[in-house]
Amino acid sequence: MKAFLILEDGTVFTGTHIGADKEIVSEIVFNTSMAGYPEVLTDPSYAGQAVCMTYPLIGNYGICKDDMESYKPWPDGLIVRELSRIPSNFRCDMTIQQFLEENGVPGIAGIDTRALTRILREKGTMNGMITTDEHYELGRVLPRLKAYTTGKVVEKVTCPAKYTLKGVTDLAQNGPLSGAARFDREAYERGERERKPALVKELNGAGLQVALLDFGAKANIARALAERGCDVTVYPAHTSAEEIIAASPDGIMLSNGPGDPKECTAIIEEIRKLYQTDIPIFAICLGHQLMALAAGADTHKLKYGHRGGNHPVKDLATGRVYISSQNHGYVVDTDRLDPRVAVPAFVNVNDGTNEGLAYTGKNIFTVQFHPEACCGPQDSDYLFDRFMKMMRGGERNA
Repeated sequence: MKAFLILEDGTVFTGTHIGADKEIVSEIVFNTSMAGYPEVLTDPSYAGQAVCMTYPLIGNYGICKDDMESYKPWPDGLIVRELSRIPSNFRCDMTIQQFLEENGVPGIAGIDTRALTRILREKGTMNGMITTDEHYELGRVLPRLKAYTTGKVVEKVTCPAKYTLKGVTDLAQNGPLSGAARFDREAYERGERERKPALVKELNGAGLQVALLDFGAKANIARALAERGCDVTVYPAHTSAEEIIAASPDGIMLSNGPGDPKECTAIIEEIRKLYQTDIPIFAICLGHQLMALAAGADTHKLKYGHRGGNHPVKDLATGRVYISSQNHGYVVDTDRLDPRVAVPAFVNVNDGTNEGLAYTGKNIFTVQFHPEACCGPQDSDYLFDRFMKMMRGGERNA
């Protein structure tokens, strides 16, 4: 069946329909990862967007549920050059076509994804439609595209209720939860969850209690903490600061998530209260942006964002460069950053944008990239150990 990708500038790509049989309007973004498409598809940060994978062949190892970063895919649609319909991998649970169909995600294959990526790089991220309607009328479609906004998507992706992952106990006895089960709270409590062999790291977090605010958290964030022995309590995005403080956590983690950080006004107010405490805080991606806004800094939208597993970031304290996994369309504006509040800690080597902040005189550090990887390199995994040290009282920003 024919399918069409229509961009808001009037550009039309013709290809083949894949996935669910439905029409969608969404923000069109591209991801440069060569592998890791199951993690990309199940990353809640893609809510409200349709993803173009720049690597030309997607689906060749199918979908393995253990690799999922949440219980379902979040992008509105998938755009690929070629979709592999016969995967070859001993861990494969289903084909990517089956996965898209079962979860109601449509897509388009067979288009020139290199040309699409060049358009988005030159003109910036724009809205688009994926449709199988051969009788579409641009005069009617384009106003719909220009009117589309992702909206307040954090509410859609956050967990419905608080739950806890016991680090040392669960990992030592059972191994970490699989991706498909990790956020199914009812199944978790009934013991109906898949397990895989534990990859317990040095338990430098044993006995520590971490409060993880879920703005669309990838599963590997909680797992990275639990593998170090932390007991992790995951809270819905709109949990009050008072409830978190009353639980007396040793540290607070602010997760990744989708959308424009400035739309999260109520969440920013609660984070401002957390900022005023002396509880150690580590924030990733959207959490990094929200903390900056809570502390009086500003954010702005990038032309086409950073999405992929190959983005170099420089640690300004050591001069060392790490390859990182990233997925964001907004950044903190360091031109309006008060050094008495925070100073840049990491910078993007490609375009010079901010990739992390150290908060002056506070037990707070934040990064724009994803140290938990999945998908991507594990170069910056050490930041979790730095968080452990900060919770133990062994490190503080100058």
